[in-house]
Order: sequence, then C-alpha cells, then structure tokens
Amino acid sequence: MKPNEVYVEIQLLSKHGLSLRRIAAEMGCAVNTVRRHLALKAVPKYERKVKRPSKLAPYEAYLRERQVAAQPNWIPASVLHSEIVERGYQGGLSQLRALMRSLRPTLPVEPVIRFETEMGEQLQVDWVEFRKGSAPLHAFCATMGYSRASYVEFVSDMKVATLIGCHERAFAAFGGVPRKVLYDNMKTVVIERDVYGEGLHRYHAGFLDFAKHSGFRIKLCQPYRAQTKGKVERFNGYLRRSFYVPLASRLGQSGLQLDVITANVEITRWLREVANERVHGTTQEKPAERMAKEVSHLQALAAPWRGDIAAARPQAAAPEPSAPRPAIVIERIAKAAPAQHPLAVYEQLLINVTQGMAA
Repeated sequence: MKPNEVYVEIQLLSKHGLSLRRIAAEMGCAVNTVRRHLALKAVPKYERKVKRPSKLAPYEAYLRERQVAAQPNWIPASVLHSEIVERGYQGGLSQLRALMRSLRPTLPVEPVIRFETEMGEQLQVDWVEFRKGSAPLHAFCATMGYSRASYVEFVSDMKVATLIGCHERAFAAFGGVPRKVLYDNMKTVVIERDVYGEGLHRYHAGFLDFAKHSGFRIKLCQPYRAQTKGKVERFNGYLRRSFYVPLASRLGQSGLQLDVITANVEITRWLREVANERVHGTTQEKPAERMAKEVSHLQALAAPWRGDIAAARPQAAAPEPSAPRPAIVIERIAKAAPAQHPLAVYEQLLINVTQGMAA
C-alpha cells in the first residue's frame, strides 16, 4: 500500500473511534506508525529513496569531451542532442540543456532592433574567415532579408572572381536575383567610400559591371555598423556554432583538418536538412517555406557574366614593345619600290619573310 493510501486509511479508522492498537492491528503496522500518521496535517509525499540514474548519464563523458575538443568555441545543445540520439540516447532535450548550463553560465543577450524587408527586396552578403595560413578556409554567406533562407559556399580565397562566382551560384540556389544586395566594406566591392560625394562611392569596376549585368543594386551598410546587415551576421554565428565547430572538432579528434571539398559536401546537406528547415527565432517560420513564397518576387536569372576582371582594374602603362625585325626589312623594300604597288605585294613580302624566319 502506498504511503498516501496508508495515511487515508488510518485517518478513516481513527474517525470511526478505533484505538491506536486496533488501528495498528487492522493496518498490520506498529502503534508508533499509526501515531505518526495521525499527527500529520497533510498526505505525505512519496520520496524515492534510491535515485535512478538519468538517461543522459551514459553520455555525459562524451558530451564533456566534445565541448573540450571545441574550445574556445561552444557546441549548442541542439547539435549535441542529435549526436547522442544517433548513439542511442532516448531522453529529451531539457536534460541536456540543464547539463550544458551547468558547464557554462548563460550570458546576457543584448537587445537587437529588427528591420524587416519586403519579399525579393534584399540579400545580405558577408565573408566568414575560419582559418588562415597555408590552408585557408573562408565561407561566402548570403541570407535573404525576408525569408532568412541562406546559401553558404566554402572557398580558399576571397578574390573578386571567387566572389562573383559565389553570387551566381547563390542566385541559382535561391531561384532568382534580389533587387538589392547589402555589403560591408569589402575591397572587392567598394574601393573607396564617398569619393565623389556623400553616398557616391568608387566601386570595384569588375564587380560593378557584374552587378549591372545581373540586375541588382549594390548597397553598403553604415560605416562601423555591421549590425546593419544583422540577418547575415546572426546567421554567421549560427553557422560557426552549429556547423563548423561540431564538424571541425569531430575531424580534429581523428587527427584530420576540415578542407574546402569536405566542407561544401557537408554544408549542402546541412542547409537543406537543418538551417533552412529550422523554425527561425524571429519569424517563427521555416526559411525554406518563406523562401517558397519569396521566390516569385525575385528577378529572373541573368546569363553567366563573361566580363574580364583583369581588364576592369586600372593598370600601369606597359612599355612599348620594340619593333620586330621583319618590319625593318619591309620598310627598306617599300622605299625602293614604286609607290603605286598594290597592298597585296606587301602582304606577300611579309608572308615570305615570316616563312623564312620560321625555316
């Protein structure tokens, strides 16, 4: 019989006038037990004497090891939950979050002012630098202002040709071209701000030509105010915490380094199955579902850009090449020849001289 049932039964027998000894005999317990239950003012609460191990206990060592491998970064509880579920964990996320809070205190979050844009109006673009040195690793990140749908491509450099190629593949992934694209002070986009007056900037000629060809306007965020493109900035942090740190640390535990090819294979699946399918904290909708509505408001894709980036950059004047030797021979023959010779004569002479030099 449960403690609360014992309490109720003893109280009932007492109200019927039975003595303590008679109640003890009826209940099969000691008189002191009857006396203690009658002294209680409420039903006793059941307390488990032996604490059962939590479902998370077998995975705590693994979770701590994963966080140590990721230092100084931090792996979110949602990512670790997916990892231990694959290893057989059947508990909930709340237990895991409680453990994570015990390992690291929650930091206060600064309030952020949100600026919303219309469908197809704006795309925010940024570079994320993960690794320098002999094997650099960067990520091109593009986030649609309305839907929060994102495109990511890992590269080994941040040159303007790479930037343009990433744009073209991002537009193809989104299904069209937005009317505006927002940047910070990328030197591959803007060379000097306000050089022709306030708001009149000197853009990289090659990239400006690409923007006109594709049909979007270049917009720059306010100086020293990266929050102006806060949608892609927040996604960058999410990308680092939920994708890069877990993947790079897992490879690092095996003595491997994340490279461009592996990162792009993994990011394609992550964008499709995780990032664009999660319920966004601001919109409370999935980016993929909002993107399905936004795509009809985008401009049509342009043909691949065929501009010459090298030709678009200012170049120093090259020294004039010395005149080739055949030209001198032709000049001497021309002086001795009558002025009325047709041009075919000179062409044939040039051919003969060229053939003679080749022989």
